[in-house]
Amino acid sequence: MMETMPTNQTLLDDPSLCTIDTCPLSMASVEYLPKLWAQILFIAIFGLGLLLHLFLGIRYKTWTFMIAMALGLIGEIVGYGGRVGLNQDPFNGDYFLQYLVALTIAPAFLTAAIYLTLSRIVVAFGERISYFKPRTYTITFITFDVLALLLQAIGGGIAASADDDDKDATDLGVNIMIAGLAWQVASLLIFTAMSTHFFLRVRKAPGSDFNLDFERLRNSRYFKGSLWGLSIATLVIIVRSIFRCAELSEGFDGDLANDEVTYMLLEATMIAIAVILLTVFHPGTVWKGQWNQAVWNTRSKGGMSRIMPVVT
Repeated sequence: MMETMPTNQTLLDDPSLCTIDTCPLSMASVEYLPKLWAQILFIAIFGLGLLLHLFLGIRYKTWTFMIAMALGLIGEIVGYGGRVGLNQDPFNGDYFLQYLVALTIAPAFLTAAIYLTLSRIVVAFGERISYFKPRTYTITFITFDVLALLLQAIGGGIAASADDDDKDATDLGVNIMIAGLAWQVASLLIFTAMSTHFFLRVRKAPGSDFNLDFERLRNSRYFKGSLWGLSIATLVIIVRSIFRCAELSEGFDGDLANDEVTYMLLEATMIAIAVILLTVFHPGTVWKGQWNQAVWNTRSKGGMSRIMPVVT
């Protein structure tokens, strides 16, 4: 028996039955075919980054940093895999949600990796210089990050589980994702302000407040470069998150959601820059064995420190 071709009304009622030959792209989840070469390029970049972070994390035992980066990079790979699927079938809702949810959530893990570094940087300069204890930075911002991640995950879950014709549920999910992104932006801005405040105190601190055990590290060009690298990585993630807030706020039919060049520039490229910087200035290669010494239970006394090694 010959298969019955869907009627125009059937396609309007259920766009998932569409193909490129039977329906216009205006009925698709995104109104363009994602360029295959661009998606493969970023899958390759993030795939290489994942391999490097697994290798460096195991070699230098930077476990928490490695886990955060690995989860973020896996999310990026999964997300661009969804966009590869959309190149083949732009009407497939599963591919769309795969890319939407994964690429919205993944950078939250990268920011967690950045947050983990600040408490150690405080120890490296000297706890007495900081207005807050090192653990305060990590606990505060990781808590902020988890909240942002939960909001984005819950929103993504609601959007993913909503029926195709349930616009209210889809909108609710997207709005919760926007709230998560907005919280992420606010957290990053607070993090930037607190980091700036700390380094202003560093410039004014007397020599007796500095941690002598990390003097050689602080004076290395690689370490100084890593501070700039972390700053730029934070900035580009802020830019990306602001863009995603604006994009989702317009809705899936908005101009930003259907402009591939803008998306690849302000989403893919921004995250790629952050990943490259976090790889070039990996804490294992920058800090060597001292990364695991700069932990919360490091105590300063008279400018000197007593290190209690803890593998983290």
